[in-house]
Amino acid sequence: MNLTQLLEKEGITVAPNSIIKLEHFATLLHEWNQVHNLTGAKSIEAIYGNIVDALYPLSFVKKPQTLLDVGTGAGFPGLVLAIALPDTKVVLAEPLKKRVSFLKYATIDGALLNVTVEAKRVEDITHRVFEMISSRAVTNTKLLLDLTQHLSNCQTEYLFYKGSRVFDEVADVEHQLNYDIVQKNQRNYLYIKS
Repeated sequence: MNLTQLLEKEGITVAPNSIIKLEHFATLLHEWNQVHNLTGAKSIEAIYGNIVDALYPLSFVKKPQTLLDVGTGAGFPGLVLAIALPDTKVVLAEPLKKRVSFLKYATIDGALLNVTVEAKRVEDITHRVFEMISSRAVTNTKLLLDLTQHLSNCQTEYLFYKGSRVFDEVADVEHQLNYDIVQKNQRNYLYIKS
């Protein structure tokens, strides 16, 4: 199945121009990954699976004007969301140098004018408040909320890509959260609303 078919199967709508850029990103990541070992996704098909995983929340979240992705790694979900949301200003926070090099190259190569790559840990980023903060497999929910406190306010929404521990993590957060957990395959998407 090609990427367009995979996205359609999941009910994810992405502009044709963005699909071309996503396919190009997948090819680029596949090439870099053979040398630099950026992700466990070793085939184009596995990378497409990660792209679908990254984009699935677009079927239920409110589209933000500004997005911070914490620990973007090889581009999931932040760079993929940036490609699908060209009108959203996206900041990718990634401290590891080889991943930063890839993200910067992919941003320039894909002519992604809406993306800024910050080679820093999230606690060292200075920026105005973001409308949405996303993260996949970085740390637990409470710590993520604490680490991004200086970049958020009561209007900020969060989108965390989680596994099975998400239910325990949500129970650990003292203050009341307005959230949904959307389950898809092995993924739990924690969507904390303002």
